[in-house]
Amino acid sequence: IMDPYVPPEGDARLTSLSKDGVKQQMQKLRQTAASQLAQEFPPSPCVWGRWEFFCGKSGKFLWGKQEFFGGNFFNKQKLHSLVTERCYPDMVRGNRYKTIRWSFVESLEPPRVVHVRCDSIMNRGNLYGQVTVRMHSRQILAIYDRFGRLMYGGEEVPKDVLEYVVFERYLVNPYGSWRMHGKIVPEWAPPKDPIVKTVVIPGPALDPLQEH
Repeated sequence: IMDPYVPPEGDARLTSLSKDGVKQQMQKLRQTAASQLAQEFPPSPCVWGRWEFFCGKSGKFLWGKQEFFGGNFFNKQKLHSLVTERCYPDMVRGNRYKTIRWSFVESLEPPRVVHVRCDSIMNRGNLYGQVTVRMHSRQILAIYDRFGRLMYGGEEVPKDVLEYVVFERYLVNPYGSWRMHGKIVPEWAPPKDPIVKTVVIPGPALDPLQEH
C-alpha cells in the first residue's frame, strides 16, 4: 500500500481544542492535500478511469447496489477478479475445511473516499492508483469448523464494523477495474474476539483385545 492512510484516533471523536485534536487536524490536512494532488496527477481522465464515476464530484464513494457474491462453493476465478494478487492470500489463508456465513445488514454511514494516491512502479509510465474508502456498516459473520462447530462470531447478533479498505487499479489499462488491495487496521482498534478452537474429546480406553 503506497503511503498508507492514518485513521484518526477514535475516528474523529477528539475535540479540535485538545492537543491531540489539533495534531489530528494537521495530519488530516496534509493527507487531504496529497489526495487532491494525486487526483490531478494522471495525464487524462480516461487513464484515471472516470474518477467522478467512481467516487463522485464530492468525493463520496458510489457503492451502488452493494453487490456481494456467495454460495456453497469457492469461486477462485471470481475472487481473483475482485481482489489483487497481494490481497488474495490474505482472503483465503486459513479458510480450508471451514464454513463461512457472512451477510451485509446495512450501512451505518455512507462509504466515502478518505485517501487517494497515484504513483508509478518500476518505470514512470507504469501507473497505479489507490483509494482508501471508509466503510461503517453492520454485518453478520459466523465461522464454523469442518465438524460444524462454531469457532467465531454468530448468526444471531449483527456487529458494527468500521473498516478502511484500499482499492487499487492499474491506470495504464483503460479497461481495468478497481479491485480490493487490502485493509488498514488502526493501532487504536479494539482487539478481535478470540477464535474458539475445537478439540477431539477422547473416548473411553478400550482393551486392545476388545476393540473388535
